[in-house]
Amino acid sequence: MLPRVTLLATGGTIASQETGQGLMPMTKAEGILAFMPSLRERADITARDVFMLDSSNIQPEEWQQLARAVRLAARDADGIVITHGTDTMAYSASALSFMLSDIGIPVVFTGSQLPLLHAYSDAPGNLREAFAMASSGRPGVFISFQHKVIYGTRAVKMRTLGFDAFDSINAPPVGMFDADGLHLAPAPEACAAAGVRKPLAIDARVFLLKMMPGTDPEIFDHIRSAGYRGLVLEAFGLGGLHYIRRNLIEKLHQLSAAGVITLVTTQCLYEKADFTIYEVGRGLMEGGIYGAHDMTTEAAVTKLMWVLGDLENRRGLLTRCVSHEMATAAE
Repeated sequence: MLPRVTLLATGGTIASQETGQGLMPMTKAEGILAFMPSLRERADITARDVFMLDSSNIQPEEWQQLARAVRLAARDADGIVITHGTDTMAYSASALSFMLSDIGIPVVFTGSQLPLLHAYSDAPGNLREAFAMASSGRPGVFISFQHKVIYGTRAVKMRTLGFDAFDSINAPPVGMFDADGLHLAPAPEACAAAGVRKPLAIDARVFLLKMMPGTDPEIFDHIRSAGYRGLVLEAFGLGGLHYIRRNLIEKLHQLSAAGVITLVTTQCLYEKADFTIYEVGRGLMEGGIYGAHDMTTEAAVTKLMWVLGDLENRRGLLTRCVSHEMATAAE
């Protein structure tokens, strides 16, 4: 009996065709399957279109729409493949990782650097591998791309043109493909069950700020007055901020006192933020200011949006692993 896999199409480069205005997503889910009939030899496939967008236009409202589509499809599927543009795929996969942290089947994002109809497209291989992962029985939200399977909360797009577009940051890939097929690493210890109510609730009022030498502290006043409820702060190194001449730490404390939650991450792609080590970071240790540990920026942004969706009940999850986005305390 073939595994039941639902294909959810959202647009992106994989679905794009040439127009007078440039590449635009136009190939729907059934069109993808018509181009790849061999996929039906490996799975009993249901095809659905969720929306048809360039991924640069996919925003938190679309994440919720897509998460609802996954919940609905999961009732009658053993796995789900989501075709999606690469530019914001890591954000979407990370957001759905939190919103669907209790999902009991594989939910696999994939796409391509060249359209499906292009002569040299990477789409056929990525689709075959995504369907293989969706048929694996390993629950969770993943990105499958160029022979790698990555947790949705650990993926970062690293290349604009190269086919090997995504890397797994601060965690090994979940699986790899070679001539013998899919090889899954042993499943790691599961994160603590979140047990949340209304898991799809999010609040998009989060600002992402990258520090640079000489950043004006007044920026925090603008963030507060603009109505943001959360801030992801990309600090220097392990989590340092300057306070000589331009005192960022004092203003950040004022932001915290105003009720804005700050999650501090590092500008370094690899390894963790830890502002307990250096004197320039210890000034951040105050209520309302949290360390992102070894999360990617994409995971930090989407997790903070998700926590703000029900802050009263989820605040404590900011520093706990929910969906493989951070190493546990034991690690």
